[in-house]
Amino acid sequence: MAFLPDESRSLPPPPLLNKGSMWLGFMGWLSALLDNAFNQRPVLRAGVHRQILFATVGCFVGYQLVKRTEYVYAKVDRELFEYIRHHPVDFQTA
Repeated sequence: MAFLPDESRSLPPPPLLNKGSMWLGFMGWLSALLDNAFNQRPVLRAGVHRQILFATVGCFVGYQLVKRTEYVYAKVDRELFEYIRHHPVDFQTA
């Protein structure tokens, strides 16, 4: 992906069905249903191909956002552990 650096490839991939992909997939499907309702078409029966497309795009975007979030958290953890390793006096146990 364009917004992930190459060093993120060392992380394990998140599960395909995670909270972000499911939530944004549902939001994509719901937006297709709302589009049908606003344009006075049958809500569930019209534009099934559009509903599938919006849900798929939502799942993809959600997966990529979860992937980016895990990279950012891993980067922060790495920097924090590196700081602790270089300053052991500040982190002594009592």
